[in-house]
Amino acid sequence: MSLKSPKLVKSKILVVDDHEAVLDGTVNMLTKQYPEADVITAQTARGAQQQVEGAQPDLAILDLSIPEQPGDMARTETGIQLVRTLMEQYPTLNIVVQSAHVRSLVRLKPAISTHEGGFTIVDKSLPLKEMLTKVDWALQGVVYTPREMRTGLEVKPEWLELLTLAFQEGLQDKAIAQQMNIAERTVRHYWTKVQDALGVYPEPGKNIRIQTQMRAKEEGLID
Repeated sequence: MSLKSPKLVKSKILVVDDHEAVLDGTVNMLTKQYPEADVITAQTARGAQQQVEGAQPDLAILDLSIPEQPGDMARTETGIQLVRTLMEQYPTLNIVVQSAHVRSLVRLKPAISTHEGGFTIVDKSLPLKEMLTKVDWALQGVVYTPREMRTGLEVKPEWLELLTLAFQEGLQDKAIAQQMNIAERTVRHYWTKVQDALGVYPEPGKNIRIQTQMRAKEEGLID
């Protein structure tokens, strides 16, 4: 079925995925659905930013697990940062995140809620027709997030920074306090708030920080 709306007929669509087979399949589906659209591609975060800057697409379809540049390892955090950057620099860009790691987008919940463009999320394991539906929604300016993001735990930016510094950079509380420019007691307060939100409480024989890390991974807050 071809897109009929004159408003969307000449859209420019960017597809970002580091797997060529997936990239080709997505491009083929899009060109059938939107025969008048100009579909361009990128396989890295850096390439995606260059394409957005140069081509000014109406829509970006982004995988999360991508490399920063050719030769790098594909990482979910790279895709998360790309989405964050694009939302900051291009507040009206329509975005579709197509990924097997959509749960990790809970980290961007505050930014998604204020993004001016369309923003939809589709699990990569679902049929391609689901992706096409989310593309159509995003082009119309619709915001769609999974149920768990709409009803799940509330995440504050300082909590995410705490978790990242502790579990991805390996910093202890004193160093975290210095990095965040806050008092060490405030760091401890953040820990209690994060642990309460995650439902993590002291248990005999268990390390509460390790339990916190496990639950944060389950909720997609860290890799």
